[in-house]
Amino acid sequence: MNKPVLPVSSLSLKLPTASRSLETYRLAASRAFPAKLQGTLNRMAFSAAHVVSDPLADVDPWLTAAVDWDKTIAFREHVWDLGLGVAEAMDTAQRGMGLDWPTSLELIRRSVLAAKARGNALVFSGAGTDHLAPEDARSLDDVIRAYEEQIGRIEKAGGRIILMASRALAKIGRNADDYARVYDRVLSQVAEPVIIHWLGDMFDPALANYWGTPNLDQAMDVAVGVVNANASKVDGVKVSLLDKQREIDMRRRLDKNVKMYTGDDFNYAELIAGDEQGYSHALLGIFDAIAPAASYALSRLAAGDTKGFHDVLGPTVPLSRHIFKAPTRFYKTGIVFMAYLNGHQDHFTMVGGQESTRSTLHLAELFRLADQAGLLANPEMATRRMKAVLALRGIEA
Repeated sequence: MNKPVLPVSSLSLKLPTASRSLETYRLAASRAFPAKLQGTLNRMAFSAAHVVSDPLADVDPWLTAAVDWDKTIAFREHVWDLGLGVAEAMDTAQRGMGLDWPTSLELIRRSVLAAKARGNALVFSGAGTDHLAPEDARSLDDVIRAYEEQIGRIEKAGGRIILMASRALAKIGRNADDYARVYDRVLSQVAEPVIIHWLGDMFDPALANYWGTPNLDQAMDVAVGVVNANASKVDGVKVSLLDKQREIDMRRRLDKNVKMYTGDDFNYAELIAGDEQGYSHALLGIFDAIAPAASYALSRLAAGDTKGFHDVLGPTVPLSRHIFKAPTRFYKTGIVFMAYLNGHQDHFTMVGGQESTRSTLHLAELFRLADQAGLLANPEMATRRMKAVLALRGIEA
């Protein structure tokens, strides 16, 4: 039997290949997703949203973050229109990797105000210790005070908390007791239940040995112990280890009132769908890039159409695995490139100059995979913009 052939459009362009040649790539027929949520959702779903840099600001991009506030908030409006929540000032927004704490707080304030103007659209915001340089952390009390400062500022702005992993704690925390002391103290003071984020060192090498051990089984024991001991103060846990079995194992060990939010950008479709023992909610960087498809897929799941859910979300997984491939910490480049291709910003410029962290071949493959998943909202514009980036990198149409 002949293999099925994807429908194609009349659009094509020259894309580089691994053999250093150029191929004529013809786009598949476009696939349209609703611009607003259709129906309801039966999963909590957050997009960890990126920031749009200001390409005309007279700054040194490696040293100073210049944000286009209007475009940045407009992107959050796009996410809210689709029924998703915004996880604000997180890793996807280049937090601690270009976006410093004062700028992050300004971002949080603006997002919270925009959410309230919509009638309390869903937004949780990252509280960490990134204003405390790890080398300046002398004691666990220093880490606790740093968490308290950020939590206090965010709550004063009316925000809900995502408790981010701390580089300072990773540096000085020696064992389970150290981590329990910090988290118990901080959680005892929060105004509303928080989401705890366990970010693996593939996303941030400075977080190696989090929870006081390099052994992930032992680390999970510590994390589960901390969460369950403070269950009344914890809405959920986001796990970003890119290991679906560990997430499932942890999910089954959590207090019944604590949600699991998948942070697995490699296996999110099956984790959200779940199994007979439960499922994960979602707090994902990839949902920034695939928000319309994610919203529609989740609405199909809520309607009982599991096949429709997988038909939409399944094809997005190869793109996500490509965007988040090692070195995983550079995934933000792919997220912003998707926003550029899809017209959410007029340039491919990033905070910290991080548009340079992925190769031309990487971006070309991203374009192919996005097209094959039906994720190019306006294929004509996306093709034109892809050609412009290729031309800048020495490949003429």
